Amino acid sequence: MSHRVDGRKLGRKTAPRRALYRNLVVSVLRYEQIRTTEAKAKEVRGQVERIITLAKEGSLTSRRRIIAELPDEPLVVDKLIAEIAPKYGDRTSGYTRLVRIGQRAGDAAPMVQLELV
Repeated sequence: MSHRVDGRKLGRKTAPRRALYRNLVVSVLRYEQIRTTEAKAKEVRGQVERIITLAKEGSLTSRRRIIAELPDEPLVVDKLIAEIAPKYGDRTSGYTRLVRIGQRAGDAAPMVQLELV
């Protein structure tokens, strides 16, 4: 039984899966939209929302927590705090949107566009 087991494995071991999620989060914050499979987008959406909420605080502690989650990405962290977070000042959540764009040609996987609102 898998009671209270959260998240998808996506056919990967733990370390490659975490790296995939981190790369997808960085891509969403850098380009403000990505095209990926529905399962990956649904997993990454919560992480993006949590990081934007942290960035809205604007404190040194929140900046350090973001840097801990997104190492080696100082430009993305700066963009997040300077441009993205102020845009959502009046929102409490719901910073992302999933738009279905059809199926992938090779394996008919459902594809979506994950974008910042």
